[in-house]
Amino acid sequence: MRASLDINGLLLLLCGVNLADTLGYKPVIIVHGLFDGPKQFLMMSRLIQEAHPGTNVSVIDLYDNMASLTPLWVQVQGFKKTLYPIMQEAEHGVHLICFSQGGLICRGLLSTLPDHNVQSFISLSSPQAGQYGVGQKWSICNFWNDPHQRERFLKSSNYLALLNGERPHREMTEWRKNFLRINKLVLIGGPDDGVITPWESSQFGFYDFNETIVEMRNQEWYVRDSFGLKTLHARGDLALYVLSGVKHSYWHSNETVFRGCIEEWLT
Repeated sequence: MRASLDINGLLLLLCGVNLADTLGYKPVIIVHGLFDGPKQFLMMSRLIQEAHPGTNVSVIDLYDNMASLTPLWVQVQGFKKTLYPIMQEAEHGVHLICFSQGGLICRGLLSTLPDHNVQSFISLSSPQAGQYGVGQKWSICNFWNDPHQRERFLKSSNYLALLNGERPHREMTEWRKNFLRINKLVLIGGPDDGVITPWESSQFGFYDFNETIVEMRNQEWYVRDSFGLKTLHARGDLALYVLSGVKHSYWHSNETVFRGCIEEWLT
């Protein structure tokens, strides 16, 4: 089957036909994580091209390595300027693969961009409910979440609490509407990650004050549907994958992760 597809693809290319357009493959945009850059996603790009030949894959070269410590709202604006032209050129929409901190940057982008055309938002081992146990400097403080200092989080968080609708603001309704423009939200994570704390944050779960995990459906912002997560779930547009044995820095280069959790959402 793979050989047949490659031969057919070669014939189409020789005839001047774009294979990705013919097979309906939408452009894929990849947003890296903390201390990462494009070079960490060479394997992911190759896997996408092997599965869907001709796909336009853009690994965004922005806020790489140490620059990834830049405050998240600044990064959101920078990524927005780079991603928006790609979206405008994609008549049938694009897919987003966002790793680790990149998943939170993508949430900020999706919430504040009213005319985005993202079809699948794939959140790859991203601390969507926050990260416990990290320092409070630079970008990291934007998603720091200490279950023992709940009031402090709600009062001082100017990024994650706003995205979750935990800290009321006048754009909440508009942000929710924007976020719900996506067709599918894919959440990928696992217990052997070793960095995301708790790992269930990748599935919107988090600690209570006793450090007991409260799963996504029991989180207050899910129950209130403050940013649209419950709506996505109810309409069947939320996919969750839990994989054991994958360390944090290997999610984007693991072929099993790609074949089993990502590939099907990139058509």
